[in-house]
This record gives sequence, structure tokens and C-alpha cells, in this order.
Amino acid sequence: MGYLLMVMGYLIVARALLSWFPNARGNMFVQVIYQLTDPIIIPLQRVVPRIGMIDISPMVAVIILFGLGQFLLSLS
Repeated sequence: MGYLLMVMGYLIVARALLSWFPNARGNMFVQVIYQLTDPIIIPLQRVVPRIGMIDISPMVAVIILFGLGQFLLSLS
């Protein structure tokens, strides 16, 4: 379970980097990344305020996922 959380964290990092390339949104691979990460990012966007034009919800999600992943891996 810990590894799955880490993979989700990396997918969110990929999503954040891909947001710099708006034309890539039509790519099927990019759409899959968005579909996998939307259940985590969308609720966080409602809670975490933007800082000007910057959305920091992916950073918050990555910190939470990596933290939980490390915690679960340390238990096993």
C-alpha cells in the first residue's frame, strides 16, 4: 500500500509538470494521468487556497502521499 501511495505521488508530480504544456492535454497518456489523480487533486483544490495564480494543492497532495507512504512502509 505504501508503494501505491508513492506511485500516486509521482503521478501528481507528472501532472504538475504537464500543466506547463497545455497542448499535451489532448494526449491519451496525459488524460490517463489526469483521470488517476483527479480524485485526490479536486477535493484538495476546494480546501487549499491558491497563492495568487499558483495552485499549491499538488504540492500538498505529494507531501501527504509521500508521508503516508513512508509511514506505511516503516510499519512493514
